[in-house]
Amino acid sequence: MARAIWSGTISFGLLNVPVKLYSAVARRGISLREIRQSDGARIRHRRVAEGTDEEVPYGEIVKAFEITPDRYVPLSKNEMEALAPEKTRAIEVQDFVDLEQIDPIYFDSPYYLGPAEGAEKAYSLLARAMEESGKVAIARFVFRNKEHLAALRPNEGVLTLTTMRFADEVVPPSELDDVLPEGKPKVAEQEVEMAEQLIDSLTREFDPAAYRDEYREQLLALIERKAEGKDVLEAPEVEEPQATSAPDLMSALEESIAAVKDGTGKARPKAKKAAPKGKKKAAAKKRSGSKAKAKSSK
Repeated sequence: MARAIWSGTISFGLLNVPVKLYSAVARRGISLREIRQSDGARIRHRRVAEGTDEEVPYGEIVKAFEITPDRYVPLSKNEMEALAPEKTRAIEVQDFVDLEQIDPIYFDSPYYLGPAEGAEKAYSLLARAMEESGKVAIARFVFRNKEHLAALRPNEGVLTLTTMRFADEVVPPSELDDVLPEGKPKVAEQEVEMAEQLIDSLTREFDPAAYRDEYREQLLALIERKAEGKDVLEAPEVEEPQATSAPDLMSALEESIAAVKDGTGKARPKAKKAAPKGKKKAAAKKRSGSKAKAKSSK
């Protein structure tokens, strides 16, 4: 049975809907310990004062902000608590927006919202109204002593809440000016058409179950083999893929499209390049002209 990790109330206008928050993600990472290789002794990390081997009790540790190297502004626990966001139990809706307007880069962690006891009708009303309007609610709430921005969305009658990053937490593309090319390289129209054709040939209906954590599966298999005392083969050397150079773009696109059409994942032998549209028309005209001449000579 799912366990609620937070409870509160969705508030917008004069409507208040008591809800409970549930995690929408089950982390499947594999937890590895650190041990000494020689005897398997567990490694434990201690809090030690720099420059000494003296272990510092947790009660003597305070937070600090480093303003220059080795110069800190200490912040006491009382000062930190005084600045902590007010612990309300409200998910305060600020605005409703279209989902398409939100860049996915702003989304962070997903959760489910379920109705608290006695709030089932109000919860269903809100979920249905949001579903029919097609809108997403942007809200603020305090969770684990931190204020969060969040997006509330309906999903098959269930309300979901996804925490969001604030605007100043997202790095704007303009900060990459020093690593991006100064001007946009010229791209031929035919290259764009071929790239679009490759995209179309690889387009599918999104099925989350089709994508697996292959590294995790391989790691689990490796652990099982070692636990059973079986020999573990060394990993083969992996050849790094080489960047496609500009003159080879068309050739690479043609081979990629051919490989997708074959369904083999391997490129077919290169076909002869089709003549450009203008040349095709000229050749057709020439052929029709030749036929006309032949008829008149008869």
